[in-house]
Amino acid sequence: MNRMQQRRLARRARRNDEGDDDPLNGLANLFDLGMVFAVALLLALVTYYSLPELLADKQDVTIIKNPGKKNMELIRKKGKDIQHLKITTKEIGGEGERLGTAYRLKSGEVVYVPEAGETPQGQ
Repeated sequence: MNRMQQRRLARRARRNDEGDDDPLNGLANLFDLGMVFAVALLLALVTYYSLPELLADKQDVTIIKNPGKKNMELIRKKGKDIQHLKITTKEIGGEGERLGTAYRLKSGEVVYVPEAGETPQGQ
């Protein structure tokens, strides 16, 4: 063997030694790819529903699911706190003061009208 052939064999041997034959080596890359895909999907859903306010800490958001139905739910976000309330048909009783009147419109919307000349406490 001459010197040139020895160099070629040495280069081939080095190239073969550099490659790792671990079959699980690519699994870590697949996990990273899955995480990136999941985050992108969440951002796409938030953008699709036009709710970027859910990501902001300083904005308050209220969402009503199934309005006017027995399984109606209210989701309220104030700052970082999120409350999930289920609306029930149970009646409650107690003492309090009248704050105003609520009207249901033909469209199903409910409008609250405060009493004339009175401001609810806390405002």
